[in-house]
Amino acid sequence: MIIITGQTATGKTGLALKYAKKYNGELVNFDSRQIYKYLDIITGKDIPSVWLYDVVKPDEYFSSFDYVKLAQNTIKDIIKRGKTPILVGGTYFYLKHLLYGFDSGAPPNFKLRDRLNKKTVKELQTIYKKINLKSFDAMNNSDKNNPRRLIRKIEIESTKKTGPVSDSRKIFPASLTPDFLYIGLRYKNKNKLLKIIKIRVEKRLRQGAIEEVKSLLKKGYKKTDPGMKTIGYKQLIDYLDGKITKVEAIEKWITAEMQYAKRQYTFMKKDKNINWRLIS
Repeated sequence: MIIITGQTATGKTGLALKYAKKYNGELVNFDSRQIYKYLDIITGKDIPSVWLYDVVKPDEYFSSFDYVKLAQNTIKDIIKRGKTPILVGGTYFYLKHLLYGFDSGAPPNFKLRDRLNKKTVKELQTIYKKINLKSFDAMNNSDKNNPRRLIRKIEIESTKKTGPVSDSRKIFPASLTPDFLYIGLRYKNKNKLLKIIKIRVEKRLRQGAIEEVKSLLKKGYKKTDPGMKTIGYKQLIDYLDGKITKVEAIEKWITAEMQYAKRQYTFMKKDKNINWRLIS
């Protein structure tokens, strides 16, 4: 199996296509933005025939647990047909759980989530403090005020009470074997990354990014839907709502992409199995 990950806008898909040609491979997406249907231009679905594109609608929740289940079946099928699975994407959370399993061993509890989604952040904080005050105090301020993080923490604690569940390690090893080619791409120079992101944002605007957002809103999707919180869509919705100018929306989009690239590398650099390739 070949895995190609790294920061946004580093040419991961292009490299994956080269390996697919060389090793009779099929591409498997692990980009959380490309999981969503109708999110095409801004997420950069540049090529057809990629597994795990368009899995759920923008208003549906999709977790790394959901991803692992689908990816395992897809990879097995590709191998069974004598081809090489080539995983490509930048959502390390998905990849980490696919390769190494779930640290918490906690699958989604959708009934619990439905109840918790109706709570305010303050109410969620109170609930989690009662369950595990020590863990709450150890969280950073951003996570303490992030409802999705708080809900997940509560969900994990509720699973501990009911006992552990099986995870992905039945399929994948705890550490990678020589059967894996695991490549990470990142820019050596931050200014080069910024330049490439600006070019890509401009290209997607020319391709019809604003029209794509209008179409999604016309379909009835809202900016609070999981898929619509994606970088690019959020900023353009604010522009279409008259909250910011078009120029401001573009600037905020570019800034958000840069911040995302930074977060990606922060998480990925902890994985000692990644063989990094610097792009100058």
